[in-house]
Amino acid sequence: MSSPILEVQNISKIFEANDSSLTVLDNFSLSLDKGESLGLIGASGSGKSTLLHIICGLEQPNSGKVIVKGESITELNSDERSIFRNKEIGFVYQFHHLLSELSTLENIALPAMLSGKSKDEALSKAQTLLSKVNLAGKEKNNPNQLSGGERQRVAIARSMSNDPSFLIMDEPTGNLDSQNVQNFMDLLMNMISEQDITLIIATHDQNVSSRLNKLLSLE
Repeated sequence: MSSPILEVQNISKIFEANDSSLTVLDNFSLSLDKGESLGLIGASGSGKSTLLHIICGLEQPNSGKVIVKGESITELNSDERSIFRNKEIGFVYQFHHLLSELSTLENIALPAMLSGKSKDEALSKAQTLLSKVNLAGKEKNNPNQLSGGERQRVAIARSMSNDPSFLIMDEPTGNLDSQNVQNFMDLLMNMISEQDITLIIATHDQNVSSRLNKLLSLE
């Protein structure tokens, strides 16, 4: 039997401020297999974003380990964790964070170019991804020329630029209306199914959480 692609082992995270401490995660564990989808639900401040940041190495836990594909990323140094993120993880946030000075195609290609791929190779992959998110013809548009739903589709395409093992999303539909949420999830679930990608989403939206394999409530 194959090992889980992700293991979070006994993670604790404590924030110190003004001579007091706040325990956000306390001896927390989970595991996911390749291709599974997990929804993190819970009130604001329950630790969803903190957990996502620890899983991808943006924050270090006070104790415990995060093991991805058999390697403990909590034991990597800062530069090694950055390389890991660029190679293994695609991100989509509530606010798309597209770069306004770049075209749609350039925004999608950027992660691949940062990982060392040639500009031609990165742009070719970006063109393929743009078609997959049904935005062919928008290559030269800047983000401010796209609708909110279109921007999030570009963000999905950008997150797939390096063929990641994981997609990590933090409230990705928070600024979308119900029809755009449906369109977003149809597109997302098709793409991760095609490429067998593991998905973790923090969400308050039942239209999102109802489409996922597993749900985890943080309190």
